[in-house]
Amino acid sequence: MALVLGLIVNAVALWVATLIVPGITLHETGGIYAPGGGAIDNEVSVPTIAALLIVAVVFALVNAVIKPVVQLLSLPLTILTLGLFLLVVNALMLMLTGWITTTFQPFGAEFVVSGFWAAFFGAIVVGLVNWVLGMLIPTRARA
Repeated sequence: MALVLGLIVNAVALWVATLIVPGITLHETGGIYAPGGGAIDNEVSVPTIAALLIVAVVFALVNAVIKPVVQLLSLPLTILTLGLFLLVVNALMLMLTGWITTTFQPFGAEFVVSGFWAAFFGAIVVGLVNWVLGMLIPTRARA
């Protein structure tokens, strides 16, 4: 149950980042087909819940597998900057999630991050939303 709640919190945080940060978008590829046949548009710009959950799963996997290695390798910079370099690491993980979803398009979901600064501010938004929602959701330790 905690895993599902974590994915939902990540999905909401990524959705809020797409709403607030210019340069971060989420959409599904595929077409909308007219009733008579023929494609109307090649891209749907409104993210669905399925697209949000797919990107949240990719983001969680990136954070679980790659982020610890990057944090370990960047430990001297993190110590030197008194922890502020972790914002850069979080931005890089968001950029990597964007690259994975735009390159492989898992189930047609694309999470596009247009540059480093969009990823930097997006990582701040995702972190803040995760923190706020984490405080609102009761866990066994706090219950």
